[in-house]
Amino acid sequence: MTGSILHAALGAFRLPIFHPGEVWLSGAGPGDPGLLTLHAVNALGQADIILYDALVDKGILGLARPEAVLEFAGKRGGRPSPNQRDITERLIELAREGHRVLRLKGGDPFVFGRGGEEALGLVAASIFFRIIPGVTAGLGGLAYANIPATTRDTNHGVILVTGQYAAGNERGMDWAAVAQTKLPIILYMGMSRLPEIAESLLAAGVSPDLPVAVVNNATTPHQRVFVSTLARVGVDAAAQGFGAPSIIAIGEMVRLREALSPFAITLTAET
Repeated sequence: MTGSILHAALGAFRLPIFHPGEVWLSGAGPGDPGLLTLHAVNALGQADIILYDALVDKGILGLARPEAVLEFAGKRGGRPSPNQRDITERLIELAREGHRVLRLKGGDPFVFGRGGEEALGLVAASIFFRIIPGVTAGLGGLAYANIPATTRDTNHGVILVTGQYAAGNERGMDWAAVAQTKLPIILYMGMSRLPEIAESLLAAGVSPDLPVAVVNNATTPHQRVFVSTLARVGVDAAAQGFGAPSIIAIGEMVRLREALSPFAITLTAET
């Protein structure tokens, strides 16, 4: 379905109007364009200017109306990236000029997406905004890897954690406290610190045999997955050349991947 036909089909739904001077903070999902929400597609079809992140699929940007201006505003760990303050100020500037501004982020804007920071900046500038949730990579990416985030037989909760720490908080997460919960961990942006994090969990008494899955380029045609243990995952990730972007799952639910994978049909467009 082409972008124009898709946007025309949205007329059957009562979707909101994107008014000039507003900023919509939208999740684009973890990669597969099929995981976009109708609200996100609706926003793409109305926005004047779209500030998009590095992990937003080109196919998703192709749904923007032809007159829309696309501006890259991606942040990648360890690489030259726009300053977060500059991005927020750009959103404010464009809104004050009367544009309909779409801030398009991979995953969900409020799950390690800095959407909360941008929303607070908009409030301080008296700019009206809308939040459009998206499928977060820590859940959608695991599902595409045939790993349920929860089951009644393995766990009744999970902990979502980032491996990237805010400036001034280089001590990061209290991994001993996390380990005491005995809940599985879904780790975002943790590849650069994976050996360090694994060592911290082991030192806190977590079993070295606890299964760990690493999902690289989740939900895309380039998705790769490997399963290891907490004791070996740092070495195995380096040996297999896994880097960012990756989601890391640490917990017993990882064992279900082997049982589910033989009959699981993937949903990516290339399959």
